[in-house]
Amino acid sequence: MGLIAEFGLLLSASNGENLQCRASGTDIARKTMLNLYAFATPNSIKAVIALEEISAPYHLHAVNVRAGEQKMSRFLALNPNGKIPVLVDDSATEGEFVLTESAAILVHLAERYGKLLPTSSPERARVFEQLFFHASGLSPAFGQSGYFQKLAPEPAPHAVQRFHGEAMRTARLLDSLLARHEFVAGNTYTIADIAHFGWLWRRAFANVDLAEMPNLARWYDTMSQRPAVIRAMNAVESLIPVQQ
Repeated sequence: MGLIAEFGLLLSASNGENLQCRASGTDIARKTMLNLYAFATPNSIKAVIALEEISAPYHLHAVNVRAGEQKMSRFLALNPNGKIPVLVDDSATEGEFVLTESAAILVHLAERYGKLLPTSSPERARVFEQLFFHASGLSPAFGQSGYFQKLAPEPAPHAVQRFHGEAMRTARLLDSLLARHEFVAGNTYTIADIAHFGWLWRRAFANVDLAEMPNLARWYDTMSQRPAVIRAMNAVESLIPVQQ
């Protein structure tokens, strides 16, 4: 089972039961084919939503990025890039299949289970268009906007102006797109919506307000009320240690 037992907290998607798996090679770990290493972050929640939407059995392992656990050697053995989420699929015939990058995980799950991704073009191409737009545009803009406004060691007004402006621009692009379609890649709910939801869920970090983006606000409300999304939000929030 590799490094699965290195992280203590596991959650069962099938019944919401809290589990403990601290010993290597436990029965619980052996029966699990999908193990997701994550935390309450915009990128992590994407994979959790997808797993909940497709009703796949999985265990959720807490990697506390606030405590720097993503930089520890046992986690770097899974992902040398030191980023979450990481999906470990034990069903592969050649052994553990370890996959990083949230967009890649979304595509893998959609293709494996035959859900949340159209099988024909141009609908399929529109989904990938939004995935690439998210990975190259919206996600880094939101992340950098939040960093320079809230975490940078010294004031950087030019960087704040640059990245917050880009965050607002990409959000407005989505708003204009959603004026024409129910979902971001058309009128069908797909992994493209799940990808965008991550940073819209944490938009306060980037100081993005949807007050003047009614279409994006409508979409966000629809997304946040989906049962699978609610379960995912609760699951990742439960990974945050309780302050003593």
